[in-house]
Amino acid sequence: MLAVFISLFSFLSLQEAPTPASSVEAADTVWKSNVQRRLTDSTGHFLKVNRIVLVGNAITRDRILLRELSLKSGDVVYSNDLKDILDLDKKKLINTRLFNTVEIKSLPFSKEEVDLVVSVNERWYTFPSPIFELADRNFNEWWENYEHDFRRVNYGLRLYQFNMRGRNETLRLVAQLGFYRKFEINYKIPYFDKKQKQGLIFDFEYSETKNAPVLTDEHKLDFLEDDHVIRVHRGGSVAYTYRNSFYDHHVLKAEFRSNSIADTVTEVNPNYFGEGERLQRYTVLSYQFTSDHRDYFGYPLNGYYFNTIVSKSGIFRRDDLDKFEITASYAKFFNLGKNYYLSNNIIGFWSTPDRQPYNAFGAMGYRKQFIRGYEVYVVEGPTYFLNKTTFKKRIFSKTYDWKSIAIRQFRHIPLSIYIKMYGDFGYVQNYPIYEETNKNTLLSNRFLTGAGVGLDVVGSYDAVIRFEYSFNVMGVGGFFIHLKREF
Repeated sequence: MLAVFISLFSFLSLQEAPTPASSVEAADTVWKSNVQRRLTDSTGHFLKVNRIVLVGNAITRDRILLRELSLKSGDVVYSNDLKDILDLDKKKLINTRLFNTVEIKSLPFSKEEVDLVVSVNERWYTFPSPIFELADRNFNEWWENYEHDFRRVNYGLRLYQFNMRGRNETLRLVAQLGFYRKFEINYKIPYFDKKQKQGLIFDFEYSETKNAPVLTDEHKLDFLEDDHVIRVHRGGSVAYTYRNSFYDHHVLKAEFRSNSIADTVTEVNPNYFGEGERLQRYTVLSYQFTSDHRDYFGYPLNGYYFNTIVSKSGIFRRDDLDKFEITASYAKFFNLGKNYYLSNNIIGFWSTPDRQPYNAFGAMGYRKQFIRGYEVYVVEGPTYFLNKTTFKKRIFSKTYDWKSIAIRQFRHIPLSIYIKMYGDFGYVQNYPIYEETNKNTLLSNRFLTGAGVGLDVVGSYDAVIRFEYSFNVMGVGGFFIHLKREF
């Protein structure tokens, strides 16, 4: 079965992204470029957009909705293209994550003119979210590697204020205590210009901990615990964003980071900052490009997604870290019909030089970048690649409209359930320091595979719970729980 998966996914990965059935997705104003071709098509006729009426946006400014619409008042569109255009615009509005539901209707105004009515149901935008979560990378790492110790828990409060001022701005405040103390302020302004293409993101963070991973032993993190703070991080960044089309985003970010550790850390691992250093300060300049053509951000079933990040740590001579890295990922989602779906994700990472302090090691095993079946392991290296594929079937889907709920933003409750099977494979090149000391060599420099079956539960407000049973190339299997989508 795994061989079939690998053969199929390698074939799919090499194929070019298919051209959409309708040409309207190619660019923001593509319908205008098709006028000449339509002159020879007698099956439809041209329509002029008379008015665009917005309904239900009590908080969201009109211009935020209008930014996502391909058509503007006064535009001319071919009648046969109208439905495809409106379907795509509906998906774009849903993916702003501002609305529970979106409906776009065309109403004839005259024989040659049409009105568009955009009706939205706004989400709840203020979320004071209590923090009570594991400090480890995932549930299984906490359960198996650290004996489900409840001292390894973070608690506190996150405050999310989405759609501030009705302009899709986001404020995030974090006050976290417990195993890992963190305080953070993040403010995102998606647009500050009249054309709504340029934005800014500000971020400031302070964190400290009495427990920190200071070594990796047999691909598992080894923590040092003390009565006093052993690691402190301070950082700030400003990012400039540019959205030149509906689907493409550019981010240019400048950061400053300051890290300090206690002498107990250097005693255990002199290479934590390198050469026994206890202070590390450096600047980072990075560029990120994203092209997002997924049908639904929360749980995509169709479309594709591409993302790449180029980052340079150590811009100035006085910086204490020198590292250049590139990460690229491509995900493709196929709707096979009859509630069957296939998805494939490819991730590649490369960095140089390959001799780095321990805290700057690249690793497969964090966030969504891991092979299923290896959740309890961290595989470090300057270069790695990963391929993840899932075949699934939707077995239940229903939307509940509970009018008895007092807050209208929570009355719309979608629920879907998928059963699935999956196969992952990857490779990590080991760091020279591990090769020279014969440490952490079991899973590096070799082809790794994992496979399994599972159940996904998808709810409202992008909530996803994944129940998976996976086994790896070593023949070890286990049950895993994840609270985010696969990729």
